[in-house]
Amino acid sequence: MKKLATFLILFSFTFLFADELPKIEYDKLSFGEENTLDVMTWNIQNFPKTEFSIDYAAGVINAIDADIIGLQEIESDSAFVVLLKNLQKQNPEDKWNGFRANTNEWEMNLAYLYKSCMINMDSIYQIYPDDEKYHQPFPRKPLVLEFSCFDQKFFIINNHLKAMPGEKNMIRRKDACRLLDEYIDEFLSDENVILLGDLNDQLPDPEEENVFQVFLNKPEEYKFADWQIAADSTANWSYPYWKYRGHIDHILISNELFDEFANAGSEVKTITIDKFMEGEGDARYKYITDHRPVVLKLMFSN
Repeated sequence: MKKLATFLILFSFTFLFADELPKIEYDKLSFGEENTLDVMTWNIQNFPKTEFSIDYAAGVINAIDADIIGLQEIESDSAFVVLLKNLQKQNPEDKWNGFRANTNEWEMNLAYLYKSCMINMDSIYQIYPDDEKYHQPFPRKPLVLEFSCFDQKFFIINNHLKAMPGEKNMIRRKDACRLLDEYIDEFLSDENVILLGDLNDQLPDPEEENVFQVFLNKPEEYKFADWQIAADSTANWSYPYWKYRGHIDHILISNELFDEFANAGSEVKTITIDKFMEGEGDARYKYITDHRPVVLKLMFSN
């Protein structure tokens, strides 16, 4: 309770400096629609990075208007609760709900936010939970959200794979992708699957170095919805910083969703918060996070 009270005080404290903080043109971030399923992945670095991060994150999430958000690096459960309460207060008709895992030793946990008005949540659970056996490929355990929407069943697998370059880290990411493919093949082979998260690597890497090759080798089974973004060096990449600049936050869909992704009105986009924020990238990095959100819009035929 003390931690929650502290964050409530800090959350209120932000309004004292509202005129001094960088403004965001939130209306420029709009993406979600009422008749689509809008799924987002966002690494909110060490959330909350500052005492202003909760308010900014709520504003960004409200503006983008996704239905389900897979989050990474949710460090504080108390701050997550305040973020959820903020969303519930600002948009009570959406009936926002959420879940944060609590098994990461460094508190870099995965989480979900979702609109209960649209999403009928069945269960949320971790896979590959055995730390002794699976800590190397999964420093953060994959988090599955099972739900129904548009009279169909869906499974989202939220991930935060091992960061940093180097052969050892590349092998850890490659092993993680192999295990995720095995899990989908064994348990979700005929299901609508969306795999997303901060996957910490590039899609267009050469085959011998590509950690995603297990998925890329099966184009009849999987598609990276954000491939065109990743393959274009002039595109809006999800991680625009320094020597590690790249598109490392991805959304993969199973073949059960290929037709929906091909429908007119379906699209995927990196939301460039910094382009509509005073101070641009430096301000977003300072107050919110070093990552940009990536969002998938799926149009279902009537």
